[in-house]
Amino acid sequence: MNIEIERKYLLCNEDWRGLAEGVYYKQAYLNERGGNTVRVRIEGDKAKLTIKGKAKNISRVEIEYDIPMEDAEALFSLAKTPCVEKYRHKIPYKGNVWEVDEFLGENKGLVIAEIELKSEEQTFEKPEWIGEEVTLDKRYTNSNLAVKPYSSWQ
Repeated sequence: MNIEIERKYLLCNEDWRGLAEGVYYKQAYLNERGGNTVRVRIEGDKAKLTIKGKAKNISRVEIEYDIPMEDAEALFSLAKTPCVEKYRHKIPYKGNVWEVDEFLGENKGLVIAEIELKSEEQTFEKPEWIGEEVTLDKRYTNSNLAVKPYSSWQ
């Protein structure tokens, strides 16, 4: 069993641009909201099925499997939500990797950086382009962005 421990941040400037190529991601959720999360995702030329437990603080169980691309495409037709699309940029910084998600479609204009940690207490240095932390703000979860997109917040 794998435990995902992650923190999320808004970005305060554009200095991250050009540090890493973006990979196209498309994902949708197969479960009803409010429980565990079941997600199908295409990331570049790979496809994955992921099951995540409910978050406890910034940690949660995450189990992920590679699946055939054809299966992922078929699972999109079973999705309970619209797809979330984005470009993910993986940027190494002082011993960690920051994942910067630049959202598309109804979430265009939203850019979030995530860092996965080994423990909730792990310390790390933030790049100068990291702004306000939004880890515990549920609006910024991808599963929420599927049903309440960023463009509807205004």
